[in-house]
Amino acid sequence: MQQIKTWQRITLALLGGALTGLGQAPFGLVWLALIGLAGGFWLFQTTVTTRQAGWTGWAFGVGYFALVLNWIVEPFLVEPEVYGWMAPFALIGLAAGMALFWALAFWLARWQGRGIALVVFWAGAEVLRSVILTGFPWGLLGYIWLDHGLDQMAAYIGPHGLTLLTLFGVWAMLAAARHRWRLLMVLLVMAPYAYLIKAGNISAGLSGLGADDDRPLVRLVQTNAPQHEKWDREMIPVFFDRNLQFTAAISEKKPDLVIWPETSVPYLLNSAEGALEVIAGAAEGVPVVLGMQRRGDAGQYYNSLVVLGADGAVADVYDKSHLVPFGEYVPGGWLAAKLGLNGFAAQGGFGFESGDGLRPIGIPGLGRALPLICYEAIFPEEVGGVSERPDWLLQITNDAWFGNLTGPQQHLAQARFRAIEQGLPMVRAANTGISAVIDARGQITAMLGLGVAGYLDAPLPRALPATPYSRTGDWPVFLLLILTVTVVLLKRRAVSG
Repeated sequence: MQQIKTWQRITLALLGGALTGLGQAPFGLVWLALIGLAGGFWLFQTTVTTRQAGWTGWAFGVGYFALVLNWIVEPFLVEPEVYGWMAPFALIGLAAGMALFWALAFWLARWQGRGIALVVFWAGAEVLRSVILTGFPWGLLGYIWLDHGLDQMAAYIGPHGLTLLTLFGVWAMLAAARHRWRLLMVLLVMAPYAYLIKAGNISAGLSGLGADDDRPLVRLVQTNAPQHEKWDREMIPVFFDRNLQFTAAISEKKPDLVIWPETSVPYLLNSAEGALEVIAGAAEGVPVVLGMQRRGDAGQYYNSLVVLGADGAVADVYDKSHLVPFGEYVPGGWLAAKLGLNGFAAQGGFGFESGDGLRPIGIPGLGRALPLICYEAIFPEEVGGVSERPDWLLQITNDAWFGNLTGPQQHLAQARFRAIEQGLPMVRAANTGISAVIDARGQITAMLGLGVAGYLDAPLPRALPATPYSRTGDWPVFLLLILTVTVVLLKRRAVSG
């Protein structure tokens, strides 16, 4: 095979990674993503040394993550005169860091010496970046299948299984293409299977959810408070009054629950008695879910979800447990404080305290909901890791931090995958959008778009029976990857011995 010059290899890898990134929301160009992945496998086959393979994988990852994670610049542009200079460094640094996982996969695959090994190590790299240093499973490769049929496989094998299946499929097509008869056999086997999935008939359990006319009615409140105005003293009462108006709005049918977005109440729970009375008055006997902060007994702060009962009293409080590094807390905070790095986190720079973990909460008249505050919805293993299966998923978020382009769309896409994986409906209220009601197959039944102030009344969709993934989690895929890697390593040891 003709050798490719280094600059050509790096350029092609960057372009291939970016092409793969076009499969993610909001683009959803799955076929271009598959072509990009095929290019990644081809570039790997042209490498000779582990060093060459590692750099190829890293460049491919940089191209992918620079496109998919471009929204990371948005938080720094809220106060551009202070933090704007950091925006390009944040994007470059994050993309380069995430790409190290893919570099490791390519390096290990070349060290093993076989193309099929790249399938296993690449899928394993996606698992690693989902768990190391609290994890960051944003933009997993399997997400390219949203709205393209194969997304329903997540109910069986989860996002990591879908990633493994995707990589194996691309590798198999390339391997079969070397022999036309093998390619024909692969196509004949895959075509009817793909058709069944696309048609949504892979399981009778996914066939239909029935009418929602008799279901509880939820009202989603979308404040649309831009992040640079959200905590402005003059704008705080404006946004609060807006939420009250949406809560009190009269509609044809009175809602059974009103949901406000993350941190939509501009007061600490400890001193918000008056505000809560006003909210309860606007709700007129309807329970309300609120996003607000609270202070603990030791002076620590929490990012919380508060449930007001029909009587206006606080019925339950959930404290966010999986916090955003540097956004909501500073890792190694005591050391960071000495170095003056506190300003990156919320609450005056000192950040929030983590809660006690995900747990279902009771919502009067609507059963048990699993509360998710913003970032928590991107972790599939945590959503499915609660001991008692909830009746539905509830997310409140402030996606104003993500800007108005790719970030909110990708966040919504990942929330839809949580619904598919668990076979549960999800309701999400977002400050600046996208607020949505999602059924148990991940389909949006009602929504408010980006940059819109308003409210949305929609029935809560029905749940499906517990999915295979909700019962087993990622363990079958993890065990398969571990077993395969073990076999690969033992085989190499036997050959070298």
